[in-house]
Amino acid sequence: MTTAIGVVITDHIAAARLKELRLAGKVLRYPGERDAVGALEAIPDSTLVDLLAGQIASLAGGEAGPGEEDAIDAIGVAVPGFVRSGVVEESPNLPQMKGTRLADQLTAALKERGITAPVHIANDADAIAAGVAATRGRLDKLTRVWSIGNGIGYGRWPHAEGVWEGGHITVTLDPKERYCGCGGIGHLEGIMGYRAMRMRFLDLEPEEVFANAKNGDVRCRQFVDLWHRALAAATASFIHLAGPGRFYFTGKNVGFLELPLLRTHLETMVRMSPLQSFSLEILPPDDETALIGAGVSALRAMAKPN
Repeated sequence: MTTAIGVVITDHIAAARLKELRLAGKVLRYPGERDAVGALEAIPDSTLVDLLAGQIASLAGGEAGPGEEDAIDAIGVAVPGFVRSGVVEESPNLPQMKGTRLADQLTAALKERGITAPVHIANDADAIAAGVAATRGRLDKLTRVWSIGNGIGYGRWPHAEGVWEGGHITVTLDPKERYCGCGGIGHLEGIMGYRAMRMRFLDLEPEEVFANAKNGDVRCRQFVDLWHRALAAATASFIHLAGPGRFYFTGKNVGFLELPLLRTHLETMVRMSPLQSFSLEILPPDDETALIGAGVSALRAMAKPN
């Protein structure tokens, strides 16, 4: 029986113990308040590593010896940003993590606590895609996920070499579109991201923008249409690069999404008949899928030959 620990960092930290890719016990959260937006941004990277190590140690519960039933086989940690070889090379939504050798630092912190299981670091959206694939029996199929929150994540399973920063794909040539947290012009996240929307509408919260649009406000309705066209453009780009198939949409702000409107725009962008067999599905946001995906990613990485 495989036992792993999954950890996911978004606007909060969630961690859980997994057995045979199912949650085993409670999910630990930090901070406790679900709506504590931006709470992690103020925490130095070294403190964040200690927090992660503490949660993992609590779940490991005094790791069993080699070959014993409750030994931890792998630890999977999912973080927002561009991750390569255990290093967080860039993370616009957690800027203090840029350049952090997270796998090495967390491995060292865990070793001090008597935990020696291998640590694997993955992108948070990729972890969601892995979790969707695992829970739906699709580990042998291409699975793509858009995670809609403070930032915009694009997740893909199975993992393939590349950057895959879909939230920073360019969807407009308008030089005024400068709201992306990375500083780039015309990015998807600069239109759809929660922080970007707050910067754009200084007089309204994003929830008010979408509510006003439904009530007929012209300015807000125009933006909601732009929001959906931007997502359609990014999705169409990935269809043209990797083919059609199923796209899942989840995340804290997935409630803003109107699938019929998205499909209408997407159908104007994808016109070649072999590419039109795509499907769109909304998934309620939850930590469990990403936690399972973090565990799947870690176990698969451990199983790969060196």
